[in-house]
Amino acid sequence: MAWFDKFPGVGRKLPKTKEAWVECKSCKEQIYQIDLIDNLHVCPKCDFHFRMTYSDRVQLLVNPGTFEEKDANLISGDPIRFKDKKRYKDRVKSLLKVRNSTDSVVCGTGKLEDHQVELCVFDFEFLGGSMGSVVGEKITRAIERARADKSALVIVSCSGGARMQEGIFSLMQMAKTSSALNTLAEEGVPYISVLTDPTMGGVSASFAMLGDAILAEPGALVGFAGPRVIEQTIKQKLPEGFQRAEFLLDHGLIDQVVHRKDMKRRIANLLSLFKNTPIVAQPN
Repeated sequence: MAWFDKFPGVGRKLPKTKEAWVECKSCKEQIYQIDLIDNLHVCPKCDFHFRMTYSDRVQLLVNPGTFEEKDANLISGDPIRFKDKKRYKDRVKSLLKVRNSTDSVVCGTGKLEDHQVELCVFDFEFLGGSMGSVVGEKITRAIERARADKSALVIVSCSGGARMQEGIFSLMQMAKTSSALNTLAEEGVPYISVLTDPTMGGVSASFAMLGDAILAEPGALVGFAGPRVIEQTIKQKLPEGFQRAEFLLDHGLIDQVVHRKDMKRRIANLLSLFKNTPIVAQPN
């Protein structure tokens, strides 16, 4: 049966929660899940970028064995005792039982090529990557570590915006993180912001758009209010591709649209330029 070895993915097991086949949301191609994982969660036919888990994102960007998570003990409270169909604190407790992350952002230190970095990666599966008080605190602490150690800061955003279950405490994180980034800029420490699908609301209106260089994955939805809300408000049809990464690039709101497979190398090269250090040649 050795001929089975010729086929990629044969013998590899998927998690019980994973389907064997996935339909591309763009071209409707049926993709074998193993092939999708091996291709960095990018459709091999049309290059549509699927969302990645935070752990896959960390593996993509950080050298193996170098990532050390920080502030994992911070857990959201319930400052306004919010309740809809379920109490907010109960939602958080239920997520903590099934998620490896304790909130919608994971922060830590690691090596990205030759650069020591503070890395913050959003977990969209934790309440839509929404920004509450814990997210603001963890990102601010990462900024402070970058400032103290003169390490570069990289934030990968994937968020629906502010976490309304925390009311004004959530909105305050916009000013908190933006103020901390101002002190980082004063020290001349580089900050790279990476926008993935989606980056919306209070996240896009604060730290996500304050990078020294702002990169985005192809097709990422980036904006404040969603396109449907805007159309209903202004009673006009929006242009094709409005709020997508390519549209923002054409209108000068971001610096580059970068394919996922090139993201680590592009960030490393930018950090070398910011720090005035040699760019390491990419191996053949």
